Amino acid sequence: MSLFAPRDPDEYLLDTERRVIRIRRHWATLLWDSFETAALLAIAVMVSYLLPPSLWVLQNVLWYAALLVILRFIWIVMEWWVETLVVTDKRFIMTKGIFTTKVLMMPISKVTDLTYKRTAAGRMLGYGTIIVESAGQIQALNHIDYLPKPEQFYDTISELVFGDKKAQAERFSMIKAQRAARGKRAVK
Repeated sequence: MSLFAPRDPDEYLLDTERRVIRIRRHWATLLWDSFETAALLAIAVMVSYLLPPSLWVLQNVLWYAALLVILRFIWIVMEWWVETLVVTDKRFIMTKGIFTTKVLMMPISKVTDLTYKRTAAGRMLGYGTIIVESAGQIQALNHIDYLPKPEQFYDTISELVFGDKKAQAERFSMIKAQRAARGKRAVK
């Protein structure tokens, strides 16, 4: 494992847990930062074009500033890429961070209510927001923005939280049995 590579979120799962969902936030979360970066670079190009050649020091400063804008955008994209949300049959786990990994966790058993929200832009681009209310206090993962395929996420979480626990256990044991059967066939 690389020194700077974040841990895989699946490494935080217990042996008794089953992963149900693993996603990263929708790419639309990067839209504003993309617009900002493009606008700042366009301004840098225009100012550079308008500056006389005798102000070469100012030109250099301007292009170093443009380089910092690009590096900032690369950092934002890397942060987006490593942030992962995993939902198991027992808890929500979100991992984030490039050099310092931060792990947020909330037990599924604490969820008392789910709210699903989707704006017009979210409907067009395919993302939404889930607000998770829990018993007693505000949890680390109470407001999750820019979720891709939010209807499926909402339905799956609703089934985990409010569905028939016995049916879920039977389905889980059937899935394990099917995987084991496929694994044995692959060995032959």
